[in-house]
Amino acid sequence: MNTELEVIVPSNDEKNIATVTHLGGTVFSFLPALIVWILKKDDSAYLSDQAKEALNFQITVLLAYIAAGVLSWILIGLLFFPIIWIVNIVFCIIAAIATSKGETYRYPLCLRLIN
Repeated sequence: MNTELEVIVPSNDEKNIATVTHLGGTVFSFLPALIVWILKKDDSAYLSDQAKEALNFQITVLLAYIAAGVLSWILIGLLFFPIIWIVNIVFCIIAAIATSKGETYRYPLCLRLIN
């Protein structure tokens, strides 16, 4: 019985698509990740994994924006909008750098809604 974990070695095209998927979240929210996941989930384990990760993070960011919007009625939420925006940009760039090297990336502070 083989107990070793299977290592996913992505091709250059898969690395590029994963990188664009993570970076696309900074501008287009969850749409790039959703499109890549729907189109590639059966073709590539690496792309499926990274698209799900990006999709989960962008859904988490969207929920954070909704919470900040609700809290903006008492003015504290106005402070959260720029913080959420910066966190989204920074983590998406870190994810893009990791996937451009062929690594798998896991976002911190992310709800894992899609498995």
